[in-house]
Formats: sequence, C-alpha cells, structure tokens
Amino acid sequence: MVFAADADIWRYQPHAEAWIIVLAGAAMAWYAVRVIAPKAAPAGGAAFTRRHRAAFLAALALLWLASDWPLHDVSEEYLYSVHMIQHLLITLVVPPLLWAAMPEWLARLLLSGDGNAGAWVRRLARPVAAGVLFNFMVAVSHIPWVVNTSVESGALHYFVHLLLFASALVMWLPVCGPIPELQMRPPGKMVYLFLMSVVPTVPGAFLTFAQGAVYSAYDHQVRLWGIGVQADQQAAGLIMKLAGGMYLWMWIGMLFFRWAGRQQRADTRMRLVDTGASEPIPVGDRSPETSGVGLGPSASGPR
Repeated sequence: MVFAADADIWRYQPHAEAWIIVLAGAAMAWYAVRVIAPKAAPAGGAAFTRRHRAAFLAALALLWLASDWPLHDVSEEYLYSVHMIQHLLITLVVPPLLWAAMPEWLARLLLSGDGNAGAWVRRLARPVAAGVLFNFMVAVSHIPWVVNTSVESGALHYFVHLLLFASALVMWLPVCGPIPELQMRPPGKMVYLFLMSVVPTVPGAFLTFAQGAVYSAYDHQVRLWGIGVQADQQAAGLIMKLAGGMYLWMWIGMLFFRWAGRQQRADTRMRLVDTGASEPIPVGDRSPETSGVGLGPSASGPR
C-alpha cells in the first residue's frame, strides 16, 4: 500500500473530536463540583482543593495538546517520533494528573465495588493485571498493520488511543490512584514502575535498530524538517525508551525519597520515645544504645 502525505504540512485542521473530549471533561468537572459535591462530599472540608483544580486543568490542557492541531497532524502524517511523544503524554503524563485531580470521596463514589463497573476496575487495578493490560495495549499499538491502518482510518486511530489511554489509567491506579487501599506499598510501587520502564525496551530497540521503514504510512517524500524515515524511527525508539524511562525513573526517585523520609521520621520518633528526649538527637551524638537500624525500628528496647 502506498501512502501519500499533504505537502502543506502546517495547514490548520481543527479536530472536532478533540474539542468534544475537552468540553465533555470540563462539563463533567462542572457537574461534579456543582451537583455531586453538595450531595456526596464529606462535611467539614473542601470538596475540591486548589491542588485538585490545578491537576485537572493541567491534564485537560495536555490532553488537548496531544489530540489537536498541530501535534496530532504531525504525529499522524509526518513523524512517528512525534507520534511517540503523543503516546507518552496520553499514557504517562495525563493519567497521573487526572488521578491527582480526583478527591478520594469522588473516586469511591465512581469506583464503588457494589457496581459492575467499579468491581471490574478494582480487579483490573491489581498490579499484575494492570501492568499486563497496559503493556499489551502498548505492544498492539506498535503493530505495523495497526499503525498504518490507523493513519488512514480516523475511527480506528481514536479507538486505539482510547484503549491505550484507558489501560494507562488502570496502570497508574496502584501507584497514585485516589483510593488508598488500591495502592501498593512504596517498595512495590518502585518495583512496579521499574518493570514498566523495562518492558518498552523491546519495541524501542526494534524501532531503533530496524533496517528500512517499519511503518509504510510514514515512508513518503514529504519530510518535515528534513528528517528521513530511518532517523525518524530511531528517534521514536529513543524517545520511547529514554524519555519514557527517565520519566518513570523520576517517579521512582520521588517515591524512594518520600518513603525514606517517612522511615527516617518514624525512626526518629521511636528513638525519642526510647530515650525520653524532647528534641531530636543529632546524628553525631548517636550512641549504640540510641541508634536505630537503617530503615527499620530502633534496636534498643521493646516496641
């Protein structure tokens, strides 16, 4: 099959479906604030904080950026490397922001185990199921037939992106979901995200070292910024592995330092109880009787 690309690369093409998604998200947020919150939010506190609003606006803005002109057009018609940036936005950046935008009371209302939808989400949110589902969708989205056909079929393109986005939402639930009992403990989160960063190595390496055009839809004479098809594929593989991997490792680092800080504070409190001190003990003044063991409780005295 021979694909042709329009030579007028920067022609403006509004995408109604992108605006429908953004407007629908804004309408649902308005409904949650104005209608659901007064009836279902717990009394005594703000139903939605400034943090919730900021995360939602950031998620909505990035979702629009990934779905509308010009990023959408460049990624679908000219450069697969830009297509990879689009995928990273809708799978690694937007889902955590959406979960951060949702307060716990609203998440429990939507994902209640009493209903069929909530029960299925809770089953899929188990780490093994969530990780396998997400990486399966990532693998499917890189099959040449899927990529080439989705360039020609807008319906298939948005269906694939919808499934990829939904699987990413589920994948992030054990890490930063708004329902605490669905989250793993910090060490488990770090191992989980490490595995999420390792799996994309396979398609990333395939794109980086492949000879010839993997996706014929991007093999045409119209070359944006003079980037050849081979260089475009290599850039896509490196973005998938390096940019995606570095982003996930940033999460791992953040989780580690938060976890280590909590363990250190807990250890300090335990030592204060053991010694009867009213102030934290300076590091240099520690003695064998008052020093704890690494990330665990103090070695002196019963707990």
